[in-house]
Amino acid sequence: MQIDIRHRPAFAVARITLTAGEGVRAESGAMMATSSGVSVESKAEGGLLKGFKHSVLGGESLFVTRLTAGPQGGWVDCAARLPGDATAIDVDGGVNLARSAWLCSSDGVEIDTKWGGLKNLAGGEGGFLVRAEGRGQVVASCYGALDVVELAAGETMVLDSGHMVAFEDGVQFTTRKVAKGLMQTLKSGEGLVFEFSGPGRVWTQSRNPGELIGWLTAELPFSRG
Repeated sequence: MQIDIRHRPAFAVARITLTAGEGVRAESGAMMATSSGVSVESKAEGGLLKGFKHSVLGGESLFVTRLTAGPQGGWVDCAARLPGDATAIDVDGGVNLARSAWLCSSDGVEIDTKWGGLKNLAGGEGGFLVRAEGRGQVVASCYGALDVVELAAGETMVLDSGHMVAFEDGVQFTTRKVAKGLMQTLKSGEGLVFEFSGPGRVWTQSRNPGELIGWLTAELPFSRG
């Protein structure tokens, strides 16, 4: 499987080139186009129970689309719902993704929902992360531009919870308030942040989907009664 990210950074499309019989799993609705001969099947991965867990807790669709190339091989184009960039991440063990960051992945990678612990319960990810585990590649999408931060051993960084895309297994994290006290939080307009500690990579997005939802909710006519 080969991955080529086109139209970045604002409107990224991942072109997945497959050999004969090779497949890719994608988030429901992510498929934009395919070459002829690529079969498309939508199902709840691991059964309805696991699919329901993935949907409700992981922020993804109940169903996953599996696309398989025919005897001549083929290609699949995948695109995210929001405008922004995308990146291919090599998985050799595991990578943790923000909810809704998973776009597609190779057959050797299993996607599941991971409990992030009570330290993450109040954060922008709702306590749960999407876990990509195995060996292969996963394509993560983001809202806005994408940055990769390489943390050395013991090096730390603070990131607003809504700007997190993914982080490697070696990276440790905690969640805390960015400002002390309710009034200071309201005045600053900030909520909770992740504090990451290396070694490892952290992928971030320049825009916060939660802020977009909040702005739209306030501006839409029905929200005003």
